[in-house]
Amino acid sequence: QVRLVESGGGLVQPGGSLRLSCAASGNFGSINVMGWYRQAPGKERELVAIITRTGATNYADSVKGRFTISIDNVKDTVSLQMNSLKPEDTAVYYCRLNPRSSPVDYWGQGTQVTVSS
Repeated sequence: QVRLVESGGGLVQPGGSLRLSCAASGNFGSINVMGWYRQAPGKERELVAIITRTGATNYADSVKGRFTISIDNVKDTVSLQMNSLKPEDTAVYYCRLNPRSSPVDYWGQGTQVTVSS
């Protein structure tokens, strides 16, 4: 059974920083792509950032220059460093894993990020 465990969410003031981490475990073979998505109340889930096992990245325009995604292929972990946070970054953040050997995507349970003064 594949399991994704996210950590690092919380409450932060505007302009602050948070670091999210997601650890994958289980029998999924090797990573193809991992990423972070978010869903704010009343809105659809949206892409934040994705990274391939070779380190290629893609970011939503709204987070470019503020967020950095990184991957550790040995520990099967993906992290998201979030700087200069804004109230509009408030959402539940979800980790996604796309394995190389399967078309099935796996999702974490989500971690709440709240940016408020």
